[in-house]
Amino acid sequence: MQPINSKTLVFIHGLFMNPKSWEPWKRYFEARGYTCYVPPYPYHKGEPADLRKKPHAALGDLSLLNVLDGLSAYIDQLPKKNPILIGHSMGALLVQQLIAINKGVAGICINSAPPQGITSFKWSFIKANLPTINPLKGNTVCLPSVKWFHHAFCNTMTLDETKLEYDKYVVPESRNIPRSSTGAEGKVDFNLPHAPLLFIAGEKDQIIPSSLNKKNYKAYKDKNSRRDFMQFKDRTHYICCQHNWEEVAAFVAVWMNSLH
Repeated sequence: MQPINSKTLVFIHGLFMNPKSWEPWKRYFEARGYTCYVPPYPYHKGEPADLRKKPHAALGDLSLLNVLDGLSAYIDQLPKKNPILIGHSMGALLVQQLIAINKGVAGICINSAPPQGITSFKWSFIKANLPTINPLKGNTVCLPSVKWFHHAFCNTMTLDETKLEYDKYVVPESRNIPRSSTGAEGKVDFNLPHAPLLFIAGEKDQIIPSSLNKKNYKAYKDKNSRRDFMQFKDRTHYICCQHNWEEVAAFVAVWMNSLH
């Protein structure tokens, strides 16, 4: 493997979040000499409270491919090429796809949403995902309840603590992004050689169980391409904003340094 010395990071948020959720990580890595970019999905830019009050009219039609194309174009116009990509949840699946088309020199996939063909039959996974992808809801915008956010993201926190996080970060979402991720738009070719990948899982993640992350990690076949897996004890799907998130960020920093 060639040494990787990129000091450019692109953070990719997941569903129901926008760039605001990455602000602590952006500050953390900027203090360590990295140049950080946090692009929003289409129709996700703005203050979460404002977006909750007035979702964009076109949000409901947004699919995973729309987001992938937008991110690919965004990376292409960066002043320095060859960034390291860091994604959470659906953002981590997008990292996997962007790495497959050579848009980054390394990828960190935190609680990655599963690509096409990788699934789980755990009840917590089904229960947490069904309200969003519900086919009976058509293309209506999805704004989750605090109770759902507590179950799916913040299951080790109190409901009151969850409400504070919800008010700070949660945005309305397109149901068609997760729906389309289960079909051809969510495909990852696991046979291709790839840039280094790090998969991080939360032990207590209910919406993307750690076992599903491990299955995703193990699906890659190229023996000459580096990939690593790390599970963090007691962490949920909210791992990037959860108490002690700095421990996860520090692990990512050490892993990136190991690529030099």
